[in-house]
Amino acid sequence: MDSHLAFAKKFSLQFPLLADTNLEVIDAYGAWGEMERDGKKVAGLLRSTFIIGKDGLIKKTYPQVAPRGHSAAVLADLDKIG
Repeated sequence: MDSHLAFAKKFSLQFPLLADTNLEVIDAYGAWGEMERDGKKVAGLLRSTFIIGKDGLIKKTYPQVAPRGHSAAVLADLDKIG
């Protein structure tokens, strides 16, 4: 997707971005579900982060991510996980 490429270039990302237009990976990771928005229950993307090791296994999961301070927590955990 062009928007993903532009985002990656803008922030000099050194990893691929996933565009899961069929919701297959989102569903497999349990990142789709019910949430409350503007006082109403709706289905949608549950903001989550997963650290996946070189062996392909999930090493750490962050459900219901709040953006503020999240990157620092992930970087600290990456240092621990290696």
